[in-house]
Parts: sequence; structure tokens; C-alpha cells
Amino acid sequence: MKKLLISGIALFAAIFGIQAQDTIPLTFEEAVRIGVNQNLNFQILNNQQEVLRAEKLNAKLSHLPRVVMGSNGGRNIGQQFQQVEGELIVSNEIQDYVTGNIDVSMPIFNGTRRINQTLASKHFEEAGKNEIQRAKEEVMFNVAQQYLQVLLDEQLYNIALENLENQKKQLEQIDGFVDAGLRTLADLYNQQSEVARLETVALDARIQWETDLWTLAETLQLDNNTLPQPVSVDIEDFRSELLALTYPELYDLAFVNRKDLLQQQSLEEGNRKMLAVSRSMLYPQLNAFFNYSTFSTSFDQRPFREQFFTIYPQRSFGLRLNIPVFTNFDNRTEVTRSKVELRNQNLRKQALERQIAQEVKLGYENFRVAVRREEATQVQLKAAVEAQKAISERFRLGVSNFVDLAQANQQLVTAQSDYAQAQYTLYFQEIIMQYALGILEVDSL
Repeated sequence: MKKLLISGIALFAAIFGIQAQDTIPLTFEEAVRIGVNQNLNFQILNNQQEVLRAEKLNAKLSHLPRVVMGSNGGRNIGQQFQQVEGELIVSNEIQDYVTGNIDVSMPIFNGTRRINQTLASKHFEEAGKNEIQRAKEEVMFNVAQQYLQVLLDEQLYNIALENLENQKKQLEQIDGFVDAGLRTLADLYNQQSEVARLETVALDARIQWETDLWTLAETLQLDNNTLPQPVSVDIEDFRSELLALTYPELYDLAFVNRKDLLQQQSLEEGNRKMLAVSRSMLYPQLNAFFNYSTFSTSFDQRPFREQFFTIYPQRSFGLRLNIPVFTNFDNRTEVTRSKVELRNQNLRKQALERQIAQEVKLGYENFRVAVRREEATQVQLKAAVEAQKAISERFRLGVSNFVDLAQANQQLVTAQSDYAQAQYTLYFQEIIMQYALGILEVDSL
């Protein structure tokens, strides 16, 4: 009885402790939304995407002329050189001056560098978008896994409680049988021991439920002392259309939809364009230029406006040709670096393709096994229910002993737990398949 009292107190403390927390009812869609918004990696990728968008815009604008304006103002003190009537006069003077200039330059030919730079930035931005989408799917996958685990823990806890209550009622019946002389004290003590054990099992189930709740709360980054309260999902009539597809069809579907593979493909194309950019530095470059400059000086007594805008303005324009003759192999080193990066990117893409094939194959086989396991545990549960009813009746009539009854009760609880786990495993296997295929969406669950 002392053991029963201690177990009851511990169970009450665990229940009271979790109920003392603030709880927030959350649907799966709400949990995913919160998880995505609070995920650190997802936020970092969104910030990095701003840089990729800026680089893409910069590459587009590089096709336009570059305009730079400048102005200087200052004072020279000391020897000043002045040309007066064909003579050069040197004197100590103080000169105040103001200058202004506008420089305009535009590349005419640079070995298709601008075009390839623009295309590369477009591919890199597209790769960033796909990386963000895959990161979102990963968050959804992790939240779904923890969300369903909490629901499963809750159901296993309820099964443990139900079994505990049934065994308490059984204990009352055996106590009555003992008083009537139909059962021995050994059966009563065995049942008391079984009830105490089941109280511990219920306590362990409750602790596991609470632990997984805190794990989900941490993933969702909820406030301190706040726990989510997941809303149950419909797993009773679950059916999946993916099982109707063959493995080659599933692989083709993954090859088209996997965002991380699309990311690697975009990165490969971007690096191929960057290789073309580095090669363009080996060719001559032709640029057009225009320069406008003017100044005003205190040596000239005419008004500033007349000097700056009428007398001293100069304009120059033309073409500038740059031919790389010897650049210490800087350009060739850059070409080699781009080649290696392209080869490495191709290796990463091939490795991911093999990984996708394995994930799809494994997910497909596990999905089929999960279906068979759900069907088998359903039969197991029906048989365990009938067996427990029959043995309970035989025990009541005094035909069966306590060992048979305890074994039947244990098989029933095991069948209930196995069936619940099989149902949630099958439901989660659908999520695994969608994640492996790259088609995981909140609306699809």
C-alpha cells in the first residue's frame, strides 16, 4: 500500500506540474507557421537572399554607363606659377580654387563579361530561392515529426490511464472474490502489484509526453513557461495516392520537385557562367569615356560663374583599349579557380542525385511496410480484445488463473499501443515521402 501511495503522489505531481503551465492550442498549420518564422536558419537564408537580389540588380545595371561627379575646393600658399605675356612669373601668392568634373565610362566590348555576369547572378538568386524553400520544408518536416510524436504520446498516456482504471476495477472484483472465498489472497496481492506497476507506467508515459511537449515548444521558440497544445489530426481514414505510383515515377517526381536539387542545378549553371566571366578577362576590353572638367581661381578677377561655366570648362571623349599582355597569371589563376569550383559543384550535384534516389527508395519501401504494419496491428488489436474478454469471463467463472488474465491484459495494452504507433507511423511516413519527393506542403497534410 505504501508503494501505491507513493506512485499516486508522483503521478498527481506530474499532472499538476504540466497543468500549471500556460498552454496554447495549436493546429498543425499554426505550428508550422510559427516554426518557420522562428527558425534561425530560415531567417538567415532570407537575409542572404537580399544580397543575392542586390547582386542581380547590380549585374543588370552594369550594362548602363557609369557616371561619377566630383569637386574640390582649397587654397594654395607659396610659390605660384603664372604665365603673363609669354613669360613665366613665379611669386609667393595665396590662391583659392574650386574644381569640378564629370566622368562617364561605358564598356563596349569586354569578352561577354557583363552578359555572363548577369546570367550568373540570375542563377545564384534562383538557387537562393530554392534553398529557402527547402529550408522551409525541413522546418515543416521537423515540426510535423515532433507534433505527431506529442499526439502519439498523449494517446499512449490515455491508453495507460485506461488500463490503470480497468485494473483498479479488476482489483475491486478480486477483493470481492477473496471475501467470498472464490479467490486466494495471492491473486489479490498479485493484482495490487500489477496496479502499482501500471501507475508507474502511466507516470512514465506522462513524463515522456511532457518532455516531447517541451521539445516542441523549444522548436517553436515559444515564451518561457508556455507549452503548445496540439490539436489532433485525422489518422483514422488515412489514404495516400503516392502508393499508386511506381518507384521510377516517384524518382522522376523527386527529380523535378526537389528544391535542393534545383538549387544545385542553378549553382552549377551560375558557376558555369562565372567561368565564362573569368575567361573574358583574357581578352581585350574596349571602353568609351567622356570627361568634363572646369575650375575657378582667385588669380582671375572675373566672376566665379563666368570662370566655372564659360571660360575654363574642358571636354574630352574617346575610346580606351586595354589589352592584357602579362598580368602575372592573375587572370589565368582566376580561370583555374572557376574551373575547379564548377567541377566541385558538379560533384555535389551528382552526390545529391544519388542521395535522392536512396531517400526515395527507402521512403517507398518503408511506406509499404508501414501499410502492412498498420493492417497487421489492427488484426492484432481485434484478436487481443476478444481474447481479453474471453479470459476475463473464464477468470470470473474460476476456470482461468490470474497469470492467464494478466497476460491477456498485457497483450491487449500492447496491441493498443502497437496499433496507435502503427497509425501515426503510417501517417508520418506520408510526410517522409512528401519530404523526399520535395512536395511537402501544409495543405497536403
